[in-house]
Amino acid sequence: MPNRRILRLTGKDSDSFLQGLITNDVQRLDDGLVYAALLTPQGKYLADFFLKRDGESVLLDVAEDLADGLAKRLTMYKLRADVAIEDTDLNIQRGTSTVPEGAMPDPRHRDLGWRTYSTAPESDDGTDWDAIRVRHCIPETGIELTPDSYILEAGFEALNGLDFKKGCYVGQEITARMKHKTQLRKGLRIVEVTGAAPVGTEIQSGGKPAGVLFTQSGGKAIAYLRLDRAGDDMLAGDATLKLPG
Repeated sequence: MPNRRILRLTGKDSDSFLQGLITNDVQRLDDGLVYAALLTPQGKYLADFFLKRDGESVLLDVAEDLADGLAKRLTMYKLRADVAIEDTDLNIQRGTSTVPEGAMPDPRHRDLGWRTYSTAPESDDGTDWDAIRVRHCIPETGIELTPDSYILEAGFEALNGLDFKKGCYVGQEITARMKHKTQLRKGLRIVEVTGAAPVGTEIQSGGKPAGVLFTQSGGKAIAYLRLDRAGDDMLAGDATLKLPG
């Protein structure tokens, strides 16, 4: 389980501040956890995270490796807004077994179970998260989700992390253009794998670069592919790959 850090946003402008920055609609916080991302002005991925309403504040659940950079970026955008960003002593607990009191469904996919936050140590119930992610092509921070990637190519819309009706946010123009004016030529896909290769192995097809192999489980994997080169003759190191028939 990757380490997470839980930040807290307080102040009367917290909702409007986030609404003008992130990919999802902050109003959804009234219904449960919200999954979203912060992008560069050029529409590229900076960080993904979960938001939770906590009284008059908002909790932000982000990967530990991204927390400092995200807090710094949010502070840069804060200007005169009445918003304070601070660390908490909270940790995440998550699982797919019996739902504890106060837990909320993971908004990305129902098979990802629940998430809750307390001062207890960070923990999960032993679920095979990689198997679930590969089955449903769900990217993970720092593995399939990396700087300079585009969230539409990572399937963010299917993961309920993107709202095209909420109005402007940082990187919105590029994201909307990719959605409405172009056909994606690259993206994450599930592939069948024979053999094994490390995460990050380059995929070749017909002797040409065709993508990158990522998380593997149960004879399948998540791969980032150039869709015009994806076929049944793909290789990643010693592993052979093909799209499911």
